[in-house]
Amino acid sequence: MTMIIPGGEPFFMEGGSTGCLLVHGFTASPQEMSWMGQYLHQRGYTVLGIRLAGHATDLQDLARVHWQDWLHSVEDGFHMLSTRCDRVVPIGISLGGALSLKFAASHPVPAVICMSTPYELQVPPVWLLQALSIFVPVRKKGPTSWSIPDAGPVRVDYRGYPLHAIVEMAKFLKTLHPDLAKLTCPVLLMHSSRDDFVLPENMEKLCFSIGSQIKQKQLFSHSNHILTCDIDRDDVFAAAAAFLEQQNLLP
Repeated sequence: MTMIIPGGEPFFMEGGSTGCLLVHGFTASPQEMSWMGQYLHQRGYTVLGIRLAGHATDLQDLARVHWQDWLHSVEDGFHMLSTRCDRVVPIGISLGGALSLKFAASHPVPAVICMSTPYELQVPPVWLLQALSIFVPVRKKGPTSWSIPDAGPVRVDYRGYPLHAIVEMAKFLKTLHPDLAKLTCPVLLMHSSRDDFVLPENMEKLCFSIGSQIKQKQLFSHSNHILTCDIDRDDVFAAAAAFLEQQNLLP
């Protein structure tokens, strides 16, 4: 049986009647949402940090899953929180943000918060990626640049990208586009101007496509792609909490 990488386990913190469903990003783990979870829990929210299918175990597990499996992980987390909370707010980063939007388009959530979220991937066509995956199944990651020293040593993620999983993510984002117009709940989008993995224009494209009447954007200027772990994180967490309060989503 495949074991979860130490430090990459899901987490739960019981609080009030508003639940925050925290969804991590591609090739990462619940760890990258843990500081945000602690911040929200300290303010009284019930928090669940889920583990997406194929993540935080072995890289080959991610090479075997499909995008529907990731969405099912979000659905499972939502139903778990719903047994304890009156309302559940999906909060995701990167792939987790896109999954949160997809989920919110078809489920009764009162709001959604997304960080560093892609509208599309800057990758070769899917057919070419599928062909390349036969010969180069995994693309190695380069080093992550941090503006704060405590982020890197505790990070739990894979050190490569299975091309099969990139294909699945590209397929998933195409299914997301028509769903964005169906969104009606308030949405907060946050991004970093220094994000060179998911470029900031993705936030603009998402905001333009989202059908909600209340949609807010906030741009940060010091962090890398992983807003929940880098130097702007406290401001990111405070912005999320303020948005929840603006929507009367108190703990």
